[in-house]
Amino acid sequence: MRAQVVLHAARGRSNARIARETGLRLDTVRTWRDRFAEHGLPRLADRERSGRPPVFTALQAVQVKALACRLPAETGAPLSHWSYPELAREAVERGIAETVSASTVRRRLAQDALKPWQHRSWIFITDPDFRAKAARVLDLYARTWQGVPLGEDEYVISADEKISIQARCRCHPTLAPGQARAMRVNHTHGRGGALAYLAAYDVHRAWVFGRTEPRTGIDPFMNLVAQVMSQEPYASAKRVFWIVDNGSSHRGQKAADRLAAAFPDAVLVHTPVHASWLNQVEVYFSVVQRKVVSPNDFTDLTQSGTGSDPSKTATTPRHSHSSGSSPPPTWTICWPDSTCTPPITWTDPPRSRQLDQPPKDFRSRPLSSGYPSRCQGASERATSGSC
Repeated sequence: MRAQVVLHAARGRSNARIARETGLRLDTVRTWRDRFAEHGLPRLADRERSGRPPVFTALQAVQVKALACRLPAETGAPLSHWSYPELAREAVERGIAETVSASTVRRRLAQDALKPWQHRSWIFITDPDFRAKAARVLDLYARTWQGVPLGEDEYVISADEKISIQARCRCHPTLAPGQARAMRVNHTHGRGGALAYLAAYDVHRAWVFGRTEPRTGIDPFMNLVAQVMSQEPYASAKRVFWIVDNGSSHRGQKAADRLAAAFPDAVLVHTPVHASWLNQVEVYFSVVQRKVVSPNDFTDLTQSGTGSDPSKTATTPRHSHSSGSSPPPTWTICWPDSTCTPPITWTDPPRSRQLDQPPKDFRSRPLSSGYPSRCQGASERATSGSC
């Protein structure tokens, strides 16, 4: 860059023009132009500086960066990804440098924004009919089918299942966020079972229909279809297009024939293989995951009217659909054979904070702890001592 300043000056250009063309500041251009005029070419080199000369050379830095851009498996290291200390140790073992610290490696990698410990997953689309299948789905979102606009009595439904939703009853209350403090959720919890949440999203009317099932499968999916198709305006619609992915509950032509046999006005449309992200209901599931499921503390201890296996009845979601925006499911938790009273509160807890390890299944007996736990408070009001 210094040489470029001198060459521009030899062509008779002004300092301001040189600064614009080289991207340097005007004072920098003036400094190097004056130094060359006074002492010639030797003054373009760096001056001698005080302090220790650099130990980690530019060549060594490039070699470490090249090592960071290789997979550990390619070098024989039994690692899945690199870290600063591991890269420093590998550089020494390879003879790149006699000694190098992890902080030096960090500074060198930061120059090129290299972060070898991060990873992102990706998927390669292998469906040979991807373009045709994706075009059908996107045309339906634009209210078009086989080049013909949809009528007023034709609807587009996007449906899918969200599996293994865990209902967790925290042993201690979740603490609200405060100044410079994030919301705190107790790690110890009681398991209220897991359910599958099935949802059908009307793309153009922004309505969501939801239901929960113990597991996914053909029958649960058909139950969702029957729930939607038995209501107006879908019951009397000319056609209702169901956009689904290639899950086992609705895969292939057999699923399309089964749906058409049960509901002649229903048309099953599959997304391309490994392209379920084209399904609009995934946006709704993303909202449910971020706003409801993670982190969850389903502790509304109200009577559910059930008395069977808690792994199947501990969670009772209530869901309604509305025009515009659809609320996520509201969860109600109640252990069987309990009075389902709200947890107690205390004003003067004991000073001892010695907490015992909770039993694996504390639904049948209270916790033993220094503080009265939520489960313990509910058990005092329950005949069975359950939370």
